[in-house]
Amino acid sequence: MWFIACLCIVAVHQPAAAQSSAPTTATQPDTFGEDEILRTGHQFFGSVSGGLASVLERAFSRYGEPNGYILGEEGSGAFVAGARYGEGHLYTRNAGNHKVFWQGPSVGWDFGADGARVMTLVYNLPSIDSIYDRFGGVNGSAYLVGGVGMTVLIKNEVVLVPIRAGVGARLGLNMGYLKFTPQATWNPF
Repeated sequence: MWFIACLCIVAVHQPAAAQSSAPTTATQPDTFGEDEILRTGHQFFGSVSGGLASVLERAFSRYGEPNGYILGEEGSGAFVAGARYGEGHLYTRNAGNHKVFWQGPSVGWDFGADGARVMTLVYNLPSIDSIYDRFGGVNGSAYLVGGVGMTVLIKNEVVLVPIRAGVGARLGLNMGYLKFTPQATWNPF
């Protein structure tokens, strides 16, 4: 039985302004609408997408329409200090699709391990090179077997909202960052 067991949004910065959905051409907008992201999420997450609609609704009501999204997989573990590693593809309307990797350390009251499929909504991305940076945030987890959760990561005006549906056992609250790179690396720093 799947249940929503974690939802932690901490923004140390005022929410980013919602992006305009005004098209740059007569046929194709630069952003992705909520229905399109929801369909993609249900296809990507499959049977574990029970809580996806409510999590996406919260992200869209707070940040508007993203101008990109990342679909991928990740693994993480922690015993007070932890690490997270993942890989996926960044999809944009006007700059194509790009392979991305992420890794990052965390520290806090956090114990357990999990594997997850991840959809990251990307807001205010001015160029592809802007994704290759460190994005800080706070993450909370409380589940046994599995769950769906959302985190907010911020760097300057770029906002990333990773939505995870995974399996494992995790309990805790941690602070950390994710570093996005064009190539895989084992160094989480």
